[in-house]
Amino acid sequence: MNSTCVEEQHDLDHYLFPIIYIFVIIVSIPANIGSLCVAFLQAKKESELGIYLFSLSLSDLLYALTLPLWIDYTWNEDNWTFSPALCKGSAFFTYMNFYSSTAFLTCIAVDRYLAVVYPLKFYFLRTRRFAFIVSLFIWVLETILNAVMLWKDEIAIEYCDAKKSNFTLCYDKYPLEEWQIKLNLFRTCIGYAIPLVTIMICNQKVYQAVRDNKATETSEKKRIIKLLVSITLTFVLCFTPFHVMLLIRCILERNGRFGTSKSGKQTYTIYRITVALTSLNCVADPILYCFVTETGRYDMWNVLKLCTGKCKTSQRQRKSILSMSTKDTMELEVLE
Repeated sequence: MNSTCVEEQHDLDHYLFPIIYIFVIIVSIPANIGSLCVAFLQAKKESELGIYLFSLSLSDLLYALTLPLWIDYTWNEDNWTFSPALCKGSAFFTYMNFYSSTAFLTCIAVDRYLAVVYPLKFYFLRTRRFAFIVSLFIWVLETILNAVMLWKDEIAIEYCDAKKSNFTLCYDKYPLEEWQIKLNLFRTCIGYAIPLVTIMICNQKVYQAVRDNKATETSEKKRIIKLLVSITLTFVLCFTPFHVMLLIRCILERNGRFGTSKSGKQTYTIYRITVALTSLNCVADPILYCFVTETGRYDMWNVLKLCTGKCKTSQRQRKSILSMSTKDTMELEVLE
């Protein structure tokens, strides 16, 4: 497929994307490895939340591990120098992360909603077995939905008038092909809009429960409410700009319309920026869901001590330490 490049598109990617992706790699890989350890400890104590957190951290980690390929791609001004198979795999894990993350974040929000608003009801929905089944279903579903990338041709040759040279593009073609438009519209509705509404409703109900609970101290209420607001804002800021621009692209580029117009090219440039910003979710997730809480920090500290050999305890004490995850990550156990 031949197309005409967007002016300044490659220059923008050359400087902006590597900076953002390097930051994400440096912070998110160790943070998500630590988050996996914390989630594992919580899962050992029959915590269904630990299952969702483990899946979320694994999804973020797999995506972060593909970022060196995208850094090379953007540093070479959107010129893919690796094999087509690596292009397909990188695109697959990128979109796998986007939509499995929104799904697992929704599961966490619903789980906290049930724990706080209906602590004595729906217990079967808050078991480790149920969380494992739901997580497995999400992994399988997302794999099936994104598998289309593995058999479609993701490589395109683009001639850039400004550079007087060819570029080998990976996945992000301009304009979008018909199958990409249909898939993106489906993703936006099922993978973004529904999770967004669900998370906002659940967090709003939890906020009301926290605010009206007389047994909770004011300082504890402020901390929990601040965390709820941070979680909601992070989801909105990381995923909303990308999906708004994706929706606009699907409308403008449908049937090839506005494919070479100035407004269409400007839209594409802004869209590319939102793709990079979405990767910041990999940094925010482990911080908000594991490391801002007392329990998460405690578990992480114990894991670090065990890994570095500084925890001089007996075998029985070590097992005791590795199972001390009795609180919920969002510190809402006081309400239960």
